[in-house]
Amino acid sequence: MIDFHSAGYGYAGGRPLLTDIGLSLAPGSFHFLTGPSGAGKTTLLKLCYGELVPTEGSVSLFGAALAGMDRDAVARARRRIGIVHQDCQFLDHLPVAENVVLPLTVAGQPVPEQDLADLLAWVGLSDRAGALPPSLSGGERQRAALARAVITAPDVILADEPTGNVDWEMSLRLLGLLVELNRMGKAVLIATHDMNLIRTAKGQVAARVLRIRDRQVQAAGAEL
Repeated sequence: MIDFHSAGYGYAGGRPLLTDIGLSLAPGSFHFLTGPSGAGKTTLLKLCYGELVPTEGSVSLFGAALAGMDRDAVARARRRIGIVHQDCQFLDHLPVAENVVLPLTVAGQPVPEQDLADLLAWVGLSDRAGALPPSLSGGERQRAALARAVITAPDVILADEPTGNVDWEMSLRLLGLLVELNRMGKAVLIATHDMNLIRTAKGQVAARVLRIRDRQVQAAGAEL
């Protein structure tokens, strides 16, 4: 669904941050992406959803080369990709439920009330549907962000350090939700520094672990 062909990216005026990446996010696959801060994990995720265009090689979204896609085509592709950002942002004047359905609202699509109720129950936020975002805990914010990411029934879930600001118990809860999505056939890619989370996940799902090293994406070794 998302394919990298000898792809790379470099910011203007600097050496390439990523180079010669070959990667395929197939239906039902589960990947972790790790590496030191500044290695390019967030940049790779941005290439996955078309926020950035590769400066070498190519990236394809659902069979179409990203470099040849216009703004509307990228927008259509993004509806099939759910994104949980590291610093999840909400409209603070809108309650949680309205923030969760915002992708549908912006796209002019109907909001099935029962589907919304089921989704909020799934992430454990039924009793917080009317709360404003500033009142949410860190774990509640991350679960609301995940609900917003999947409200459009995407094929791919991208999560950038989703457990970085929550405790271990909440990390396991978020991991459990992502594993459930994967078992429903969604491709999942999680960028994380948390080796304990990766080790725990490998006991629940057939996860492939990738590491950015020397500007390239490599399969992580058995030390994980």
